[in-house]
Amino acid sequence: MAVLDHKQSPPETEKRSAAISVKNVLFATDFSPTSESALPYATAISRHFGSTLHVAHVLSDSSVLLMTGGVDYVSVGTLYEDAHSDAQERIQRITTRLEGIPHRTYVRHGQVWTNLSSIVKENAIDLIVVGSHGRTGLEKLLLGSVAEDIMRHLPCPVLTVGPKVAGRAKLQEFQTKGRELAPVELELRQIVFATNFTTGAMIVAPVAVGLAEQFRAQLTLMHVIEQYANWDTRPGPIEDGVQKLQALVPKDASLAYPPEIMMEFGTASECILDTAAERDADLIVLGARPAEGATHLPWSTVHRVVAHAACPVLTVPA
Repeated sequence: MAVLDHKQSPPETEKRSAAISVKNVLFATDFSPTSESALPYATAISRHFGSTLHVAHVLSDSSVLLMTGGVDYVSVGTLYEDAHSDAQERIQRITTRLEGIPHRTYVRHGQVWTNLSSIVKENAIDLIVVGSHGRTGLEKLLLGSVAEDIMRHLPCPVLTVGPKVAGRAKLQEFQTKGRELAPVELELRQIVFATNFTTGAMIVAPVAVGLAEQFRAQLTLMHVIEQYANWDTRPGPIEDGVQKLQALVPKDASLAYPPEIMMEFGTASECILDTAAERDADLIVLGARPAEGATHLPWSTVHRVVAHAACPVLTVPA
């Protein structure tokens, strides 16, 4: 499975392949406008790579039960049936917009990431696309974050479309014969990859490089030093960081443009967002580990970037 194949790096003795294959894309939706804003990305990616698009909705037990108002068991069962039927109808309306894209649909019940995990395993999903409301603070604590649960628990790359995505990076569906259809072309002109040099950087960097090769995009590699008071008199860590960033790009990489290397000072999320904004980035690439392990970048940083980025964010398990 070549798949944004981030889990295994090719042996140094083998010729490195620049090709990225995305055979199966999973679009997870709760039918909200925020969620629907991610659909054009899922469809454009599927068109570009010739992928099968899997469209899934998970009926949360808690959300359905909250609608019962204390009614009896029979009524709860009826409510589930009605919710399932409604979800099927909404899924079918989505599929009418997938002209020419092979697709499968799913309506499941229970915990979101558990159900999506089974779909990922059953269908060898290479990429998950999801919209995020980008809530922070108390609102996030009370309402939770499905997108973050997906990023934390699922073992494949996740493309998250946050609420601030705008400009060139915001894909729009187009109208034809009274119907909305997916954009045909997916363009990535500027890609920003941020790393804090954990061991996972060697897994995530090839994805960023491969995408830059695939789309002939300008690639910016950056590292943020958050605590270093004497950087002006002791430049060692800066030089070391530059060398590490340069080493993440293979010598035989077929990039259309020389990669840009950046060392920044300050809060990681703010520096990443500022750099992406300055470059009018189409994609930010970050590394992250599942919930049980340490993260490539702190989850608080990942969440802030997703919540405020003007472009989609690709998190890659590392």
